[in-house]
Amino acid sequence: MIIMNKFKYYFVLLLAGLAIVSCNKSDDDKTEVAPLRDYQEQFNTDNADIEEYLKANYITVTENMDVTISAITDPATQPSIMSYLNSATFPKLLLRNIDLHGITYKMYYLVLREGIGVSPMNTDGVLTAYRGEYLKRVEKTDTEPEHLTTTFFDQLVYPKNILDLYSVIMGWSEIYPQFKTGTTTYNGDGTPNYKDFGAGVLFVPSGLGYYSAPPSSSTIPAYAPLIFSFKLYDIKRLDHENNGYSNGVLLENPDGVFDYQEDINGDGYVRDYRNTTLYPNAPVNPDDTDGDGIPDFLDHDDDGDGYTTRFELTKPTDAPFSGLSKYYPYDPVLDNPATPNIDESELWGIPRRPTGELTDPTKPESITNPRKFVPEDYTTQGRLRIHLDKTYPYQKN
Repeated sequence: MIIMNKFKYYFVLLLAGLAIVSCNKSDDDKTEVAPLRDYQEQFNTDNADIEEYLKANYITVTENMDVTISAITDPATQPSIMSYLNSATFPKLLLRNIDLHGITYKMYYLVLREGIGVSPMNTDGVLTAYRGEYLKRVEKTDTEPEHLTTTFFDQLVYPKNILDLYSVIMGWSEIYPQFKTGTTTYNGDGTPNYKDFGAGVLFVPSGLGYYSAPPSSSTIPAYAPLIFSFKLYDIKRLDHENNGYSNGVLLENPDGVFDYQEDINGDGYVRDYRNTTLYPNAPVNPDDTDGDGIPDFLDHDDDGDGYTTRFELTKPTDAPFSGLSKYYPYDPVLDNPATPNIDESELWGIPRRPTGELTDPTKPESITNPRKFVPEDYTTQGRLRIHLDKTYPYQKN
């Protein structure tokens, strides 16, 4: 399985960095410690292997975006995967630079089809089919020259469950946002038909995969580059604030604002730069409203005003609102046509600080004399919503 909680993974990685203990004991009963490999040196090795593989193999793609990768035997009729680099048409091989572990990874990915729907955030959920293999260099023998080979380790053909991109390998969460979903129709028996979905192949250096700590349940060796072919069928917007774990169970406590709505700079990615293993040279986080180090997508108090975001999104009893929820949605929500007997319409999104008349016009604006909300407070484009405005709720003087 490719799913793995990142916090658990990097805790294991940290331990591996401290000591990988040999099974052999010396006469004085001391253990030998093997150091964790240098990230840059390992990436150089992985990248050389991946590029060699891209030059030595070609692809065959079916109408349904099923992929077969084979060794080139006739260069005249079998163009290498590398020959598609920056192609103007599909398939096209692209590169993405990813800053992690204090180095810049160069990750290749093949776009078979971009998709026509919406792209996930790097912390959204995805409904995806995939096939995974790992890349391994085989040393020269008396009968075979040195060569690269791939070994199958996992496949999901008919996905039913959403995979959280925040809990999988970085190679997935960094590249899936570059693709889009397609369209879905259903047969009479409820089975889905997927069309025009995004599809591609990922060539993942080990530093963006499992590095020294692959899942114990898998056959993947340490430091193995990974190759995934995949199809992106659908996405689910997620909201990641929580209260940690209790007896291994996640205590979910979302603030009501989806992660993609907390992407302040709008680049499609949110990151937690507090993880110094991943980001030893962390930049200023563009998605951290109050600058407290906690990105908004994990912060219960986005603007640092002492009031939780969930509290600030609660609809006051004297304000205009509609719909079933006691909380404001980020933006107005239309009625769901699939439930004709229930009106889910939410006409009022999260407002800005109220700009209407003062409760008592003879007194200055204060915590005891606030302004009233007016319709424009809920609808003005680009408004500073109250959960990101430190001046609201009103503070005591």
